[in-house]
Amino acid sequence: MATGETGFSDVAYDLVSVQYHALKAGHDYGQYVRDAENAGKQEIADFFRSVMEEDSRRAAQCHRFLVELSHSGDAGPAAD
Repeated sequence: MATGETGFSDVAYDLVSVQYHALKAGHDYGQYVRDAENAGKQEIADFFRSVMEEDSRRAAQCHRFLVELSHSGDAGPAAD
């Protein structure tokens, strides 16, 4: 298992990174929805909602994988 500079497995680090970016983007998309709605662009607002839901599912899947890794002992020192 490679651990890079963090002491955590590359896979755990990668999952945390994807989860962080998905959650951060989801937060930003809320503003995009409001901007589109304020501009009277409901179809675009719906698109942003869809993208936000996709990122929410992506973050949840990362969480499930991280839980699996922590139970297997492959995640790194935080799992100990």
